[in-house]
Amino acid sequence: MIVSPGGPSPIASLPNMRDLGGWPTADGRIVRSGQLFRSTDFSTLAADDVPTLERLGLRTLYDLRSAHEREAIPDPELPGATHIGLDVLADAQMSIPANIGAVLSDPKTVALAGEALSGGKARELIAGTYREMITLPSSVAAYSALFRGLLGDEPTPALFHCTTGKDRTGWAAASFLTLVGVDEEDVYRDYLLTNERLIPALKPIFDGFAAAGGDPELLVPVLGVDRVYLDAAFDEMRSQFDGIEHYFEAALGIGPLDQEKLRERFLAEP
Repeated sequence: MIVSPGGPSPIASLPNMRDLGGWPTADGRIVRSGQLFRSTDFSTLAADDVPTLERLGLRTLYDLRSAHEREAIPDPELPGATHIGLDVLADAQMSIPANIGAVLSDPKTVALAGEALSGGKARELIAGTYREMITLPSSVAAYSALFRGLLGDEPTPALFHCTTGKDRTGWAAASFLTLVGVDEEDVYRDYLLTNERLIPALKPIFDGFAAAGGDPELLVPVLGVDRVYLDAAFDEMRSQFDGIEHYFEAALGIGPLDQEKLRERFLAEP
């Protein structure tokens, strides 16, 4: 079944999960449906939704979180699925995305850090993390392993995720869609869907932050996405590698033949 690009999550309790299928490419093909999904962690997965998740037939789950994040909220065991941990930000000295669990679990802690998040500082820090994701050794190794798996080292359907499914996951999705030929504006549309899907679901976090004396607006750049974040990643990628194909080849070790193999595997005629 072909899904509408950017369609709603197939799992009601995971609103920021989505199928990457359906997006059109420059050569007239579309991304295959039901083969590649992006998501948050599974902390909000309702028991009633487990059978629906199992019916997706996922064979490989790529977890882009840190070991601490994985231990705190393990992925569910799914029939026939392999779990692969890929710590994108292991080499980052300080990263909001890799420590966002503190925001989600204890708003009072973040309220004390209001000064650190105010005046555009949060946006600057997160944009800096996006730039780091292009060149950090841990990021290069993690994304290389992810795309090697998608080339055929691991079976599909596959899903990749981090904690909120927006930063580490966001770059994985954006770089994949760009490589296979999806238009830049559609790549950004997929990326920015997080603000429609995730922010409303996190209303209790905003309310708790406000109750603790914080300004909820300070959480918007932390818990949502911003076009400037993805701009930062693409700017760094172009500066260092002069384009997506060279990034995949020079940084991730995935050359032209393998890039074409990815397209053949994940694209279909409309």
